[in-house]
Amino acid sequence: MQLKNTYSAREVASITGLTARQLQWWDSRRLLASAIAPKRTEAGGFTERRYTPVDLLELMVLADLRRQGLSVARLRLLLETLRQRFGIRLFEVVGGAGPLTLLTDGREIYAKTAAGDFYNLLRAPSQPLLVVGVDPPLREITAKVRSQRKRSKRPKPKKERVKEEG
Repeated sequence: MQLKNTYSAREVASITGLTARQLQWWDSRRLLASAIAPKRTEAGGFTERRYTPVDLLELMVLADLRRQGLSVARLRLLLETLRQRFGIRLFEVVGGAGPLTLLTDGREIYAKTAAGDFYNLLRAPSQPLLVVGVDPPLREITAKVRSQRKRSKRPKPKKERVKEEG
């Protein structure tokens, strides 16, 4: 994947596995708005919304979490908690690159600080968790490019009719 200045909604949909309609809905509800909003053209149509590489990275993570079953409300809560409680955006912590490492068990989202403190970002983000023993079975949240299914351009074979002799 070549890094670009901006990505169209179609490109983002292809990379993330989200539909154009989901992107439009998320944009209208301000879950994650496009960097360049659509504008009315002289011909009466609209330009396509455009997303930055940072937007794309965050959408890749959010799409993966959505496929795991997290609701849009919980995704919004995650973004708001990162911004309000820790003063950072999602892209700053994806892949352990920032001040926090994001982890999930498939139901909840946890943050682990460099000092080793754990927080449940969706339930009590200001209350550190007491973790006893080994770390719980969590996986790190990363950005994943959705694999594309290649469509064959060959036509489907036609069923042959068998002539009955008789």
